[in-house]
Amino acid sequence: MTSRAEGKSDLSGDLFGVRSVLFLPASNPRAIAKAREAGADLVVLDLEDAVKPQDKAAARDAAIQAVDTQWPMPVAIRVNSVGSEWHALDLDAVAQSRARYVVVPRAESGELVGSVATTVGKPVLAMIETAAGVLAAGEVARESVALIAGTNDLRADLRLPLDATRDPISAALQWIVLAARAAGVAVFDGVFNGLDDPDGFAREAAEGRRLGFDGKSLIHPNQIELCHHAFAPTVADITRARSLVEAFSGGAERFGDEMIERMHVEAAQRVLARART
Repeated sequence: MTSRAEGKSDLSGDLFGVRSVLFLPASNPRAIAKAREAGADLVVLDLEDAVKPQDKAAARDAAIQAVDTQWPMPVAIRVNSVGSEWHALDLDAVAQSRARYVVVPRAESGELVGSVATTVGKPVLAMIETAAGVLAAGEVARESVALIAGTNDLRADLRLPLDATRDPISAALQWIVLAARAAGVAVFDGVFNGLDDPDGFAREAAEGRRLGFDGKSLIHPNQIELCHHAFAPTVADITRARSLVEAFSGGAERFGDEMIERMHVEAAQRVLARART
């Protein structure tokens, strides 16, 4: 299989600057209108979990109509999963739409993702939501421009208790990050379900950043500002990164009370690039 990681367009690189990925039901015109002004880095119009079966056709039409107009941010459409009665219809509609990306749920093979990308002619953000998806994350990432951790579905697939923390899926989350980094694509953390728990969201977003995620999936516009704060470099981060880059003269050398090499400089340059973004 030919890897889409080779010679990927600037669309993949653009996603490294994305912090917030706001999901909203395409069947909700009020949510779509609010999302235009909410300031998320990427909006995903959802045809899958957020839409009732009887509303699938109307949601598909609404999503296509929505992306036909100008947005201040890139917009993706999440299609229904392969094997569902709506999957093929969704792909046909998205292929004719002005959506910038297609989001594929329950991605469990590179072959599936590559097939969707070919059918719709758009880059794929693949959701890793099952045990099989985690184990196949490497090949999925090579056919995608980004991975998204589907933490709710993953918990369900692993048969975890409803009140389970993220601890039981921590290895899976790290594996998803590893797969994305190996393929050179962006990677986004899953959603936080508490709509009225900003402190909990902030803690989980900070944890996601420490795990290596580029940003986070969101389910409400109220989470956007907290997300941007969590994934933005601090003033201290920027100051240190700038000093490190300026001080480096090649090879291993001392910087303050630590030893640095080129890898540290490259990390610092990423911090400065994100700050500029």
